Amino acid sequence: MQVAPLHIEQQGQGPSLVLLHGWGVNSAVFGPLAQELSQHYTVLNIDLPGFGDSPICFGGLAQWTDMIAAQLPDKVIVLGWSLGGLVAMDLAIKYPNKVSKLITVASSPCFMANETQQWPGIAPKILEQFLHQLSLHTDKTIERFLAIQAMGSEDARADIKQLKQLLETKPKAQPIALNQGLEMLQDVDLRQQISEISQPWLRIWGRLDGLVPKRVIELMPDNGDNEILAKASHAPFISHRHECIQKLYKWLLIN
Repeated sequence: MQVAPLHIEQQGQGPSLVLLHGWGVNSAVFGPLAQELSQHYTVLNIDLPGFGDSPICFGGLAQWTDMIAAQLPDKVIVLGWSLGGLVAMDLAIKYPNKVSKLITVASSPCFMANETQQWPGIAPKILEQFLHQLSLHTDKTIERFLAIQAMGSEDARADIKQLKQLLETKPKAQPIALNQGLEMLQDVDLRQQISEISQPWLRIWGRLDGLVPKRVIELMPDNGDNEILAKASHAPFISHRHECIQKLYKWLLIN
């Protein structure tokens, strides 16, 4: 049986720029960012499988990546935030003809902390708690995750409020997709593969990020450019949108 296509909202004119959102939310979180970027680009704002208006895609990261790639034209700029950044990295590795430039925002090739390997990230017990709580109280679990994303931001309460207001404009994420996403954050490790990324790569980080510690930056390969927003947390395109866009435009002009 043929799977229905992913929901993609297109606006603007110019080179194609794809937006991939994070866990527990949907493409509406990029609304204000997409509006500004559409002045210079054809923005393709995608609901990941099972989020917003998109159908479920059974499987893991590989299946998600294949499904997204099937709907993209060649040589697009791909911007992924958090979990969406993990998907964007996988796209750049497996479909180099599709991705001309890669931008990741507050995203790690391995979100799970590993003490043995001295890799910084989310404590395993935290993700295990989220997986357990998801089956009991889905809405509360997502709210808690949003709160962690804003933690450290200068105006965390306002950031959380804006994130909630944006994501409420679309249908709630499907439970299967939420579980898939958390399992990706828990299990996916692209640390070895990302050295294969040959496209121009901009990595935007929030110095105060509680989910992707700043020590990750030092451990990344040297095949990308890093921009650190000193006062931002995990959602810099919400809390520091203008600064984030300035960094994007400056980099895109020379790459």
